[in-house]
Amino acid sequence: MPKTRQQNQNSLYLSPVITIVIISILSPLSLASQPSKFRRAPRFVGKLSHLTEPPQRQQWQQQQQYRYETRYFEQRLDHFSFADLPTFSQRYLINTDHWVGPNRLGPIFLYCGNEGDIEWFAVNSGFVWDIAPRFGAMLVFPEHRYYGESMPYGSREVAYQNATTLSYLTAEQALADFAVFITNLKQNLSAEASPVVLFGGSYGGMLAAWMRLKYPHIAIGALASSAPILQFEDIVPPETFYNIVSSDFKRESASCFNTIKESWGELVSVGQKENGLLELTKTFHLCRELNSTEDLADWLESAYSYLAMVDYPYPSDFMMPLPGYPIREVCKKIDNAPDATSILERIFEGVSVYYNYTGNVDCFQLDDDPHGLDGWNWQACTEMVMPMSSSRDKSMFPAYDYNYSSFKEECWNDFNVIPRPRWITTEFGGHDIKSVLKLFGSNIIFSNGLLDPWSGGSVLQNLSETIVALVTEEGAHHLDLRPSTNEDPDWLKKQRETEIKLIEGWIDNYYRGKKATFNM
Repeated sequence: MPKTRQQNQNSLYLSPVITIVIISILSPLSLASQPSKFRRAPRFVGKLSHLTEPPQRQQWQQQQQYRYETRYFEQRLDHFSFADLPTFSQRYLINTDHWVGPNRLGPIFLYCGNEGDIEWFAVNSGFVWDIAPRFGAMLVFPEHRYYGESMPYGSREVAYQNATTLSYLTAEQALADFAVFITNLKQNLSAEASPVVLFGGSYGGMLAAWMRLKYPHIAIGALASSAPILQFEDIVPPETFYNIVSSDFKRESASCFNTIKESWGELVSVGQKENGLLELTKTFHLCRELNSTEDLADWLESAYSYLAMVDYPYPSDFMMPLPGYPIREVCKKIDNAPDATSILERIFEGVSVYYNYTGNVDCFQLDDDPHGLDGWNWQACTEMVMPMSSSRDKSMFPAYDYNYSSFKEECWNDFNVIPRPRWITTEFGGHDIKSVLKLFGSNIIFSNGLLDPWSGGSVLQNLSETIVALVTEEGAHHLDLRPSTNEDPDWLKKQRETEIKLIEGWIDNYYRGKKATFNM
């Protein structure tokens, strides 16, 4: 069991410990000697938000009865200079159905927008909708700059044009957007005294935690779900992410793990044959003829990583329509294929659970963003530099070491920019986080499920009495933020109740403080 996943007595563990035996398996280096895009940090789930078409979003909204008004707020392009730069419209969603109003100091729940369309995150964050009536809270979902409709310079084409136009796409600018936005909203509603609680999952969870630390006068607390704020520099081992993905597959089936591990070498072997790329194109039912084995390897790696992130205990359509515990179903397909089935045919049957569980897809497009110049790639090449590697023994992926020089070169080729790998820890901290944050931080919940590969880069132990870790053995990527269902296991219900009690405590303490100030 990887060290980062071990139970810590200081964390609030919400399920029994499951012991996983890791078996060392050797395989050829296969793709390890080839340049590979997936040596850049795996993407968060927000990358897929733009794949959800508006009619489907509307259907989700109707099904979940999530009603909101869409509004826009004029934002500065650069909060940290006085240059005369154009402004842009930041989209936000707002719901006041249950808000008790400013006279009763009704709380405001703000979801920190991720790297994608804010509507997608709003309809997939059912927890905040579920608890809003209990707290009499307003809900607001401000969109992250450079994503969705919140485009500087008036269009995505211009905003993403070059390193100069993209230079304002940073976490610092996004947090300043949120701070300016909520301050203005409270003033307009005469709700300056209403407490603000932050929510966020994945990158949004990182923003929620960082905003609580950077702007403690703006928000009284933050729920940071699946927020890998420690996935920088050498704070956690670079192999952690892929070790956890691999462990998720191995816990379901050692033979499934072995087949995937062996498949990379087979992929290269077939691809090197005469007409080998055409053979792979047919085996994996691709819409266009394959250009390289690397493209197919990236496609497979993405499926395995996303499957680990959303290995939920019940069916969901958060990213793709998937069954409950989808990794289990993938491994069944791989393991239970007829004896004469080749390794790569088994792999195709397995990943089809992710890419085509409904059976409606006739052929597959490997890359929906052929230029790779999406916003997250820019962020990963500038400040969100998360070292990744794959170990020879514990990982089912091709073994490789983190190579900053190659990464730097790739970022220069893509964006004409040089990464700043130490900037995030300089700006927000991370090293020796327990000693540092217990001196000044407060009111942050770091919630994680250990099936989520990003959990290895998050906070898995309590840092103080008010900066707490809620850790579930069976949880996946920000599962606690998903809407409640009749299929929720007891440990998930317990986790959410704990979160609610902690948030109630923050708000009650805030009200007591306000009352004491008033009485003075």
